[in-house]
Amino acid sequence: MQKLKTGDEVIVLTGKSNGQRGKISKIITDKNRVVVEGVNMMKKHVRPNPQAGIQGGIVEKEAAMDISNVAIFNSKTGKADRVGIKVEEDGKRVRIFKSNGELID
Repeated sequence: MQKLKTGDEVIVLTGKSNGQRGKISKIITDKNRVVVEGVNMMKKHVRPNPQAGIQGGIVEKEAAMDISNVAIFNSKTGKADRVGIKVEEDGKRVRIFKSNGELID
């Protein structure tokens, strides 16, 4: 079971986007990287392609960052939190916040 999933609200712990919050839009598991909406923006120079209908110029997009640089955001405490996994009586595994033991999903 993954500790972070697509759609989770996370907060950035280090780097130039330190303290910013956003939702996870993509997880790259083989490289342990994550893409967060509106965070870690980079500029990319794009060449125009009239056949494909692509206009050239400078495009801003989100860059991937290491998964260790983000932590899940706990809305009850208003801070970053760690994720734990708990096995319920019926054998189902659920994610919980380590600080207060509440369920995430």
